[in-house]
Amino acid sequence: MSPPRVDLATLPTPLTRMHRLEAALQTGPLYVKRDDLTGFGVAGNKARPLEYLMGAAVERGADVLVAAGSPSSNFCAAAALAAATVGLGCELLFPGAPPEPPSVNVELARVAGARVLFGVVQTREELDDAVIDHANALRAEGRRPYPLPRGGATAVGAIGYANAVRELSEQCDHAGIQVATVVVATGSGGTQAGLVAGRVGFGLTWQLVGASVSRPTQPLADQILRRSQDCAAILALDPPGTENVDLRDCRGAGFGVASRDDHVSGRLALRHEGLLLDNYYGAKAMTLFRSLLADGAPTPAVFWHTGGVAAALTALTQGA
Repeated sequence: MSPPRVDLATLPTPLTRMHRLEAALQTGPLYVKRDDLTGFGVAGNKARPLEYLMGAAVERGADVLVAAGSPSSNFCAAAALAAATVGLGCELLFPGAPPEPPSVNVELARVAGARVLFGVVQTREELDDAVIDHANALRAEGRRPYPLPRGGATAVGAIGYANAVRELSEQCDHAGIQVATVVVATGSGGTQAGLVAGRVGFGLTWQLVGASVSRPTQPLADQILRRSQDCAAILALDPPGTENVDLRDCRGAGFGVASRDDHVSGRLALRHEGLLLDNYYGAKAMTLFRSLLADGAPTPAVFWHTGGVAAALTALTQGA
């Protein structure tokens, strides 16, 4: 029996060759998987997991979604839109005081009908516990909450990216491409967990490398492995092992703080391929992509564009 799903994304997303970036980097064939074009608000990669998370919430009879993140969180804005689409309330928790100037993603969530709560905790690391506490408080009031960790990083949410592996495989087969390397930005780990589960479960041989943009690699790699194994179990796929999780530390000076190389990566992507990369995820992943290629990573190689359009535009207008 297939897991419950709500249609949100416009799939498949394009797989496009990056001829000008190839020339600039002097590499073999490069491609971009355009999950910035999932077609649901500006959700980017968050649209795929939310299809299954909303399906599960509706199946369980939930009446309110509880989620949390930083003010720049793409997931929180996407979750608010997804909740509204299926008729659920949405309560979003953020650490500390509201940012100045206001965050585009927070305001998008507010306009979508979410109740936005700042100052519930002081740090991002405390948010997952705060979500559980808030859900319990709502439950005591007679509500039926569906709580989600940061980024919607659960085994259920990972199903979206396990299936995306098959989507990429079919596109490559159709185009006659034998992919050797795939690079993706990794925040809370849900996207990479799904890709790991799908790559192993569907028997694909390309190397998958995650760019950790906000968390230490070892505890996050362990979480990715557990989620990928749980996701594989849901889909009745062979389970991944430790050797299937390749995660590199790309945090630099901190989450959302772009290095000089990250700024170069963003400019290269924009000027050569018209791709908008945010400083939180995309630019850091592109820096890893460039580094791996310079070190001889085999091609054809795919850069999995996870989105972040709102944050990228905000950075451009604010000169960040």
